[in-house]
Amino acid sequence: MWLVWAGVILALLWYFDVGYFGQMSGWWVLLPFGLAFVWFELVERRLDLGKKAAHDEIEKQKKERYKRNIERIKGGRR
Repeated sequence: MWLVWAGVILALLWYFDVGYFGQMSGWWVLLPFGLAFVWFELVERRLDLGKKAAHDEIEKQKKERYKRNIERIKGGRR
């Protein structure tokens, strides 16, 4: 995600012609976006990073549901 933010900042500096950035070629401005595309489409898919985050979230929800059910059971046996 930091590549996208770097690309946005670089594009703004280039567009508003701030110092050295205004003289840069447009290809240098597009480079962070291209690298971000490669990261999200190739590297992240290859490492299954999106699936790992979703799996972790599901596991967290399971643990919370388990704790709630245990508390209900304990509360019902008084």
